[in-house]
Amino acid sequence: MRRSAEELILALLNPRPGERVLDIGCGGGNHLEFMNRLGLDITGIDASPYMINLARERLGNRCSLNRGIAEDLPYEDNEFDLVVLINTLELLDDPLEALREAGRVARRQVFIGVMNSLAWHCLRTKLLNLFRESLFNQIKFFNVWELKSYIRMAYGPVPVEWRCTQAWPSFMEKTGICKDGLWNLKHWPFGSFLGASVSIVYSVKTNNIPLKIEVKKKRQTIAGELSMEKVDRVKRGIWR
Repeated sequence: MRRSAEELILALLNPRPGERVLDIGCGGGNHLEFMNRLGLDITGIDASPYMINLARERLGNRCSLNRGIAEDLPYEDNEFDLVVLINTLELLDDPLEALREAGRVARRQVFIGVMNSLAWHCLRTKLLNLFRESLFNQIKFFNVWELKSYIRMAYGPVPVEWRCTQAWPSFMEKTGICKDGLWNLKHWPFGSFLGASVSIVYSVKTNNIPLKIEVKKKRQTIAGELSMEKVDRVKRGIWR
């Protein structure tokens, strides 16, 4: 699943070597490492100090890492060429504010990757955890129409391109039906991983003048409140 998600990210984001990219909710650095191999200048931010430490162990001095929340980014306007949120919106209290912040610090594009609420894997997981306590009950999944609605509220009528990766029930894969072109359409809205690329359109573009002030501390996100062990379980569960 990780490989197909990375292929989708590459296709929609079209990154150029040397561009600055911010990974919001970077976790243990899996996607930062992928983007580093593409020749990008990488920066990551996450609410969990445990995940920041994992990313630092993985990437060393190849990456700038900060602890912070997606709804209140400690960066200047237009500081990054590209901004990505991959399996981040699902864990946030205020996805809309996070998208607005991502657009504020982005110069060219914002990529949002989420687990599709209409996918077989998500539906099955919801059913299995319907009558028991589970970390997945705290996660909000999105479908393409919900995600596009959030994008419109955050950025207005901007250009958006979206695709899905495919992950089918095993009985369908065994029959060979999934090999048919109809089932492999990139815009089939039931794929397991949903990605959307937003081209940032400016009516006014700022010149960055550094201004550092202390901001009011906001409430922790789900990812920030979970214990180190639970955060690791959530991240591993999404990408298992």
